[in-house]
Amino acid sequence: QVQLVESGGGLVQAGGSLRLSCAASGRTSSMYVMGWFRQAPGKEREFVSAISWSGGRTISTDSVKGRFTISRDNAKNTVYLQMNSLKPEDTAVYYCAAGRRNLLRAEQSEYDWWGQGTQVTVSS
Repeated sequence: QVQLVESGGGLVQAGGSLRLSCAASGRTSSMYVMGWFRQAPGKEREFVSAISWSGGRTISTDSVKGRFTISRDNAKNTVYLQMNSLKPEDTAVYYCAAGRRNLLRAEQSEYDWWGQGTQVTVSS
């Protein structure tokens, strides 16, 4: 089993920045791809960004390209999401996820383990 714990969420004004972290523990040797998803009030959970095991490949949804950057530190079993130029529409609970296969996919079914989420609120 792999346990994922997110941190770094909070309240920020539009245009501001936040850095989310996700620390993994347990059988971390089983996980390869890591990703971030988010769920806004009244909406379905959606893909944000994902990163390969080596960190050499990433994918992101169009709405965050140029503003959010995903990275990872395998020595610390941690993945990060640097969020800049935040907008009110970025308000959501952000979830970290990890998958057994080293495939960069936006589909939630590709991820085997999930964190509990951290709230990000962007005020206008």
